[in-house]
Parts: sequence; C-alpha cells; structure tokens
Amino acid sequence: MAKGKTTVFFCQSCGYESSKWMGQCPACKEWNTFVEEMIDKKSAGKAKNNFITESKGVPLSEIEMTKEDRMSTQMKELDRVLGGGIVQGSLVLVGGDPGIGKSTLLLQVCKNLAEQDIKVLYISGEESLQQIKIRAERIGKFKDTLNLLCETNLDTIKAVIDREKPQVVIIDSIQTMYQEEISSAPGSVSQVREATATFMQIAKGMGISIFIVGHVTKEGVVAGPRVLEHMVDTVLYFEGDRYAAYRILRGVKNRFGSTNEIGVFEMRQDGLAEVENPSEYMLNGKPEGASGSVVTCSMEGTRPILIEVQALVCHSNFGIPRRTAAGTDFNRVNLLMAVLEKRLGLKLGDCDAYVNIAGGIKMNEPAIDLGIVLAVMSSYKERPIDEKTICFGEVGLSGEVRAVSMAEQRVLEAKKLGFDTCILPAVCVESGSDTLKKLNGMKLVEIRSVKDALDYIMK
Repeated sequence: MAKGKTTVFFCQSCGYESSKWMGQCPACKEWNTFVEEMIDKKSAGKAKNNFITESKGVPLSEIEMTKEDRMSTQMKELDRVLGGGIVQGSLVLVGGDPGIGKSTLLLQVCKNLAEQDIKVLYISGEESLQQIKIRAERIGKFKDTLNLLCETNLDTIKAVIDREKPQVVIIDSIQTMYQEEISSAPGSVSQVREATATFMQIAKGMGISIFIVGHVTKEGVVAGPRVLEHMVDTVLYFEGDRYAAYRILRGVKNRFGSTNEIGVFEMRQDGLAEVENPSEYMLNGKPEGASGSVVTCSMEGTRPILIEVQALVCHSNFGIPRRTAAGTDFNRVNLLMAVLEKRLGLKLGDCDAYVNIAGGIKMNEPAIDLGIVLAVMSSYKERPIDEKTICFGEVGLSGEVRAVSMAEQRVLEAKKLGFDTCILPAVCVESGSDTLKKLNGMKLVEIRSVKDALDYIMK
C-alpha cells in the first residue's frame, strides 16, 4: 500500500464510514452494502485545513431578505414542481430509471433556456457530442447560447465553468464524474460525494444553477450515499413505465417550494410534451356500464387528479384466495376488504380480488379508500356505478368514512370534467365552505359509513 494512503469501508446505501468490513451497516441496517476504497490522508487533511477561517454568528434580525431570482423553463409542469422556476444558485438532483427520459427532459430545458438568451453548459460524461446532436435534432432547433462538453474530470470541468461562466449547468451524470486526488473508481461513494460537494460550492459561490442527473438502484432510490440527497437543494424523481406513454416528475425534496407537486408529461417522437389536464388523460377509455369501476379524486400537492379505480371480485377455485393490487398499497386493499367483511358481512374470504388504478399511475392517498371500497362492492354485487359519479373519502377500521382535505377543489375539478354526482364524507359538507354547499349542477351524496355507501349503490 502506498505511503499516506489507507483503506476505508463505505456503506453504499447511507455513506457510513468504517475501518473494517461489516455484513450489516449499523446506521441504516442494510446488508452487504460495504465497499472498500482507498483514501489519501494527506489530501484529506489539506482539504480540512482550507476551511479553517475566522467566522462569527449573525443575528437573525440583521439578515436582509432578498427576492429569489427564478428563471422560467417555459414548461409549466416543470416550473410547478420546482416551485415557480429555476432558482439562481440552486443545486437540483434529477433521478429516474434508465431510458425514462431524464436526459431528454433536461435537453428540452436547455433548448427553452437558450431561446431566452440564457447561457447554458451541458456536460455529458456518458454520451459523445454526436449522440447528443442526434437527440437534439429530434427535439428541435437550438440557439448558440447552448454549449456542449464531454468531460468527466472535475478539475477540467471547474476550469471550463470558471472560463465560460454559464448561468445554468447540466451534469449528466454525477456517477461518471471523478476527482484525480481520490484513488477510488468513478461512481464510488467517495467520488460521488466529492463531485456533489464540488458542484455545490460552484452553485453557491458563483450563483450558477446546476442540474445533476443521478442513476437509481433497483429499489428506485438514487445510487450512491444517501448524503447526496441531503446536500442538494431539490430532489426530483422521474417515474413511469418506460414502455408507457406518460411520465410523472415528482418533487421529493425542495427547499424553494412544495414537495407534493407533480408534473405529468407524455413521451412523443419529438421529446416530452406537457399534459396540462392529467385527469382527462387518465380517464380516457373508461368503460361504460361495467361493474367494479368507479372514479375517485386524489390530491397531488395543490392539483386534484381524477383516476379510475377498477376491481374484479370472483369466486376462488383454490383454498387460499388470491389478492392483487396494482397502483396502490396491497396491504391497504386487504385492510379495506377486511372492513367490508366485518362491518357489512360481505363474504369475501373465499373470493379472489384484483384492484387496479387505471393508467398505470401510483396513488397512496387515503382519500381513494372510498373509491376502492365502492369498486369492490360494485364488482361483488354486480351493480355498475353511474359513469358520471365520483367519490372520495378515507375509510376507518370501524367502517366510518372520514373527512379529507381540499374537498371543495376535488368537487370543482369533477364538475369541470362533466360529473354530476359526488359521493363524499358528510363531515366534509358540514364543515365545508358555503361554496361547496351551494354548488349548482352537482348532486352531493353525504355518507357516514361504508353501510351508507352500500345502500346507495344497491338502491
């Protein structure tokens, strides 16, 4: 071993550091995640000494508030998730499965920013300039304010940024960047952490907005140490089936806005197109007069999204009935079916049950409980629910239907899309605003328990 270097073991899941290998990480309790890496004690000591400066605390009252300078990406869905646009000096991490469209989305952002005469630098460590050119020609015509660079050395990248001084930088991807002083391979815990720290200093020190692309593991989280997500200002996850048409951009962390917002995109030949009305998109192709189908409403941040819940309940030919849930929590479906058996006496113990959120979207909000319950009831009793009826509400273990937030926004969204009947918790109407009570053209069916819901669909 070279003099001055030592071996350290890092946890790939959380970044925990240990002097010896361990089977289970004591910090995150994950198994077989430790990897061996070489670090240079001299360079590490020098780095620490560089930060020793005279500092003093500042009273909160003396700090002056400055308005956040935001740049619009000209994509309403992306601006919504970012909280209104790109904040100057922010560090944004974009994660997602391979082939989901991360690079395509960011290249479209570069195109829109370049059209506003904003200087953009796109740094790729995975593709050649010719490959990026092929994808760019599919998206459209670009202005000369966008510069491309194929480089993985952090020192070279810092020198280019210092020389060109762009306003926005795209790093694709963080796992390909490396620092020569660190002996471990690119993509290792040490390299990823050092690269992210370097880009964070550039973003904060020079006021440059930086987007970094991160690969994800098979569990769906960004590969590398968990500290990566703590260092950045915003974490965005690009979700969806790569073989389906739509994509969902979800904000997991955002220091400049809400973390509950989502943006919906559709993958086309010329790139990603915004879906401004996802409710209409999700309900496209809904069957008419079929049992086990009902429309419910879920809130994603400030946006109400109407989705179709489908259920198929049939007699089981096996000793143990089969239960399947797609798009929602499997254990929650089992819990709601247990409530129906206990509180309503429905004999579901010898029935197979399949619950699906149509369109492939994943929803776990408690407000869709009533939709799952009504869909199961409808399929079991062979009673179709009127196609112009919508429902929402949380179901408790006693069979009660509890109130949910933003009931008025949900009802207004349903009315806008042509629904005329809404099944909702009675508590929402009693404690709601006068606008909800006096809403014309919308019949409100108030229920207090799952028994009231069964009585309504059986009448």
